[in-house]
Amino acid sequence: MESIASGQVQITLPDKNRKAFPKGTTPREVAEDLGQELSKAALAAEYEGELVDLSYPLDADGEIKILTFESEEGREIYWHSTAHVMASAVVELYPETKVAIGPATAEGFYYDFDRPQPFTPEDLEKIEEKMRQILDGGHPFVRKEVSRQEATDYFRERGEIYKVEILSELPPEETVSLYSHGDFVDLCRGPHLPSTDKLGAFKLLKVAGAYWRGSERNKMLQRIYGISFPRQEQLDEYLKRLEEAKKRDHRLLGAKLDYFSIHEAAGAGLVMWHPKGALVRNLIEEHWKQEHFRGGYELVYSPHIAKLDLWKSSGHIDFYSESMYSPMEVEGAKYQLRPMNCPFHILIYKSRGRSYRELPLRWAELGTVYRYERSGVLHGLFRVRGFTQDDAHIFCRPDQVKEEIERVFDFSIKLLGDFGFDKLLCLLSTRPEKSVGEEKSWEMATEALRETLERSSLPYQIDEGAGVFYGPKIDLDIEDSLGRRWQCTTIQFDFNLPERFDLRYTDSDGHQKTPFMIHRALLGSLERFFGILIEHYSGALPFWLSPVQVVVMSITDQQEPYAREVREQLLQAGLRAELDARSEKVGYKIREAEEQKIPYMLIIGKKEVENQNVAVRVHGKGDLGSKSLEELIENLKEVQEDKVGY
Repeated sequence: MESIASGQVQITLPDKNRKAFPKGTTPREVAEDLGQELSKAALAAEYEGELVDLSYPLDADGEIKILTFESEEGREIYWHSTAHVMASAVVELYPETKVAIGPATAEGFYYDFDRPQPFTPEDLEKIEEKMRQILDGGHPFVRKEVSRQEATDYFRERGEIYKVEILSELPPEETVSLYSHGDFVDLCRGPHLPSTDKLGAFKLLKVAGAYWRGSERNKMLQRIYGISFPRQEQLDEYLKRLEEAKKRDHRLLGAKLDYFSIHEAAGAGLVMWHPKGALVRNLIEEHWKQEHFRGGYELVYSPHIAKLDLWKSSGHIDFYSESMYSPMEVEGAKYQLRPMNCPFHILIYKSRGRSYRELPLRWAELGTVYRYERSGVLHGLFRVRGFTQDDAHIFCRPDQVKEEIERVFDFSIKLLGDFGFDKLLCLLSTRPEKSVGEEKSWEMATEALRETLERSSLPYQIDEGAGVFYGPKIDLDIEDSLGRRWQCTTIQFDFNLPERFDLRYTDSDGHQKTPFMIHRALLGSLERFFGILIEHYSGALPFWLSPVQVVVMSITDQQEPYAREVREQLLQAGLRAELDARSEKVGYKIREAEEQKIPYMLIIGKKEVENQNVAVRVHGKGDLGSKSLEELIENLKEVQEDKVGY
C-alpha cells in the first residue's frame, strides 16, 4: 500500500474506507477524527493485527481498529490495566510484597503476590481504597522499551525475583517493554489504557492460593481476583449475577440434590455418581445414543489402557505427555491410561481393508479418559481427572467432506437444543504457523467449515491461525441462563493421525487413498455438561431429565391407598414417580419437594379420593387446581416427549 503523499500514511478505517493522515498520527487522533463518541470510549487499538496503545505513532500504511470495552480485546486491556493499579496499591500499602504476574482473565483479572502474611478481607478493603486514590490521580500509563539487561538490573535492585526469573528466560539481545503509572513500574507487553482515570468501577472479589507458574514444586503465592467496568451499574449487575451464580453452584446443588460426590479417600477429581445423578446421566446417555443411531452413527467401545507404544505412534507422548499419567508395567510391557479415544477408533479402522464404498464411517463412543490435572485447577464436575467424552470420529472421502461437516454441524445444534441451549456462538480456527498436512487439504477443509457457518444463521468469528496443528476446527459456545459462555462442541479435521497410522481405503480407480478424519465432540465431557445443566437450570432440570418427575402426597393415612394407586398409574405410563405417605404435614412435604426441585406434586386429600382426581402443584409456579389423572398423564407425556421444561 502506497502513501498518497510524502509524510503521510494511508489508514484503512473500521468501515474499510481509507484516509490519509500525517505520519506519526496516533490511534487516539484517528478515534477523534471518527467522532466524539468513539474517541471517548477508545481504550487502545489494533493496528495491522497488533495491539497498540492509543499513543502509538502510525508511521506506515495499515488497517486500524479502535478498541472499546465492547470488544473482547478492549475488555482484556481494561482488566489488565486494573490489575496494574491493584498491584501498585498493594506495593504501596505493603512494601515487603513481591509481585509476580497479573493477567486479564475471561471475566476480570488477578495478580499473584509473594507476601509473608495472608491477605484478609480488611486488607482488600484497604487496597480498594488505595486504588481509588490512584484512579483519581489520573496517572498516565507510560511505555518504555529497554534492553533485557537494563530491565533485569532494575528489578534485581528492587528484589523483584519473579520479574528477574521471567527476564532470565528471554534471549540476551531481547528488547522488553516496561509500563509505569506514578511510581509503579511493571514488566509488561501492553498495551494499556491512556491513564488510570480511564478506569471506572471495580471490586476485589477474593484471595486464593496459587503456585508460581502453576507448579506445586514452586512457592505458593497469594492471588487476588478482581473485576472492573466503565460504569457502576455494570459492576452492580455483574455482582448480582455473581451472587446468583453462587446460588447455582453445581457443587452445592449436586450435594443438596444427592447427585454426586467427590471423596479424598478415592482421590481428588474423581466423581462418585449417586443413584439420582446416575439416573440423569443415563437419560442423557440414552438420548445421545438414540440420536446418534438416527444420525447414521455406529457405536464402538474401546479399552481404558493401551501399550505405551500406541501413544508414541499417535504423537500423544510428544505433544500431550504433561496431561498423561505415568505408565504402568504389565508383564514387562508398559501400559498407559488413555487420555483420548482417537487411536482406538483408528485401530478399529485398520482391522481390515476398507473400500471407498464403505465411507463415510461414523463411529461414536462415550469413552472415559484420564487427564493429569493439577489439584489447584480441579473444580467440581467442571475440571476432573477422569471424565467421559462424547467422542466420535468420521472417516470419509474428500468428496464427502462438505456434506459430513454440514451433517455434524446441524446435528450439534439439534442435540444442544434438546437440552435447552439455543443461544450459540461459533468460532472458526484456521491454520497455525506450525502445522502438518498439505496446503490444498487445509484450504478445502477450512472452506468446508466456513461454508457451513455461512449457511447457518448463527453468529461466528474467525480466529486466524488458532487451529490445532493437525487441522482447522469449529468450536460452538453455548450461552447459559446467566449469560455465561461455555465451550462444548468441537468439530476438528485431522491430517496428522491418518498419515501417522497409514490409513488407507481402495478408491474406485483401484488405488490406495488416505481418508479424511474428523474428530467431533458435541456435549464434550459428560461430567462438565452435567454441571453446566445444573447451573443453567439452577438444579430444576427439565421434566424429561428430572430423576423424580412426580411426587404423590397423601394428606392423611386414609388417602394412602388411593395415593398408591395414583403412583402406580404414573409408573405404568412410563413416568418417574415417588410416593410420600409419611405422617408429616402436607406443607412440610411440599417444601421438601420444592427444595428437591421435583417438577410436579400431586396432593391427595379426602376430596381427591371422592372425585377420583388429583390436586396439581408445579415447582416454582404453585397450584394448578384439580385435574383428572388421565388428563394429567396425557399432558405430562407430551411435555416429556417435547422436552420443553415443565
